[in-house]
Amino acid sequence: MKKGIIFLYLAALFTCIILLFWYKEWVYSLPTPVPGNYVAAQPGKYIELAGKFNPKKDQPVFLHFFNPDCPCSRFNIVQFNSLVKEYGSKVSFGVVVMTRDKSYTAERIREKFGWSIPVILDSALATNCGVYSTPQAVLLNEDHTLNYRGNYNRNRYCTDKKSNYAQLAIDALLDKQNPVFNQYALKAYGCSLPTCTR
Repeated sequence: MKKGIIFLYLAALFTCIILLFWYKEWVYSLPTPVPGNYVAAQPGKYIELAGKFNPKKDQPVFLHFFNPDCPCSRFNIVQFNSLVKEYGSKVSFGVVVMTRDKSYTAERIREKFGWSIPVILDSALATNCGVYSTPQAVLLNEDHTLNYRGNYNRNRYCTDKKSNYAQLAIDALLDKQNPVFNQYALKAYGCSLPTCTR
């Protein structure tokens, strides 16, 4: 009798843990709710970067919208770092930190995540680029006009090579092509700004 109760207790506990993991996966597979006051940024819109960071002349600009408190942003770090490593000589990269936590400084972010690229603490860039969740990728043409705003990958862990949207956008821009992206590329998935909630 005692063994049966212990077995039932452990089975119930194990079931609760599985349901909790399933629920977390399900929640993060849903699109981020669009804010009521959201204004989309259209491709071709000029994005002012003066005073925020100085990208290399005649290079596209890749802005990585990142919240260190967002699980989705943390899952995305490896893919972002691989993009910087592969395209760093052809594209100017910058990290835009989106958090209300005042203890995060550009130096602290660079040190914590091992980045040597510019780190920007300016939430106005998110509004200008039409970003309302993290992580999000924004790719600007050489003249700082919006080329792509969207997701890195359809997969939460950024492991699906067929849906490497951010990399596909970079490749297309460098090859002077105009790719057509599906809803999974352009609809935001991740943590809502600025409070990092679902």
